[in-house]
Amino acid sequence: MPELPEVETMVRGLRPHVVGKKIVAVEILDPKLQNMERTLPLPITVASLSRRGKHILFDFGDQTLVLHLRMSGRVLWSKRRPAGRVRLSLRFADGTVHLVDPRRLGTAEVVRGFSDGLGPEPVGDLSWLPPVVKESRMLIKLWLMDQKKIAGIGNIYAAEILFRAGIAPDRPANSLSRAEVGRLRKAIPAVLEEAIACCGTTLEDGLYRGPNGEIGAFACELAVYGRAGERCRRCGSSIVRTVLAGRGTYACPRCQR
Repeated sequence: MPELPEVETMVRGLRPHVVGKKIVAVEILDPKLQNMERTLPLPITVASLSRRGKHILFDFGDQTLVLHLRMSGRVLWSKRRPAGRVRLSLRFADGTVHLVDPRRLGTAEVVRGFSDGLGPEPVGDLSWLPPVVKESRMLIKLWLMDQKKIAGIGNIYAAEILFRAGIAPDRPANSLSRAEVGRLRKAIPAVLEEAIACCGTTLEDGLYRGPNGEIGAFACELAVYGRAGERCRRCGSSIVRTVLAGRGTYACPRCQR
């Protein structure tokens, strides 16, 4: 589930704890990650901590530890082991970064030179977006979720972005008018930045928490995602759930055309 806002929240929360400090020990608690331990010399100083798409990057100068949290992963900072399935712990002198991942789908890899193959970031200058969207035949929701097209957006925020832009999720990208693409260009960073300000989205399953245990308050702001059968806050119509490429898709049939 963690998408760009959740990963950005984790990175911002961890940064004061780890940048410029040394990892003094690594504890591997899942056999799937055993290879990582042998490629990370210890102790090692974290030169910087950043995000690329949905990836967390611990930069050590000539090496980078890349965490991809996938569906259920999160990173927590604590002095004690937290509840849940902890798969990896990075110990510092004053605390530990824990990778908690109940579904065991997340990955951790040490690489020399991170080459991601991801599309551009969805925040900042999006002047590149209109011509790229107009040349694609993909359904617009699937286009937004394609990490090679644009990095960091998943199911939740694709639904919210399309509602904000007034665009139906099953429209082919190249069918959008110039005005619709313009609305999309504004909605993408607006929704993501609002979600980051709320520390992301914690759904009813409670799986996502920020690195210091904070809840993502953007769940209270969701306009369509997870609200099937409820009234649209804009027009009063019932929110409809459909399925696109195997993923639950939420939209207002009146506000989104």
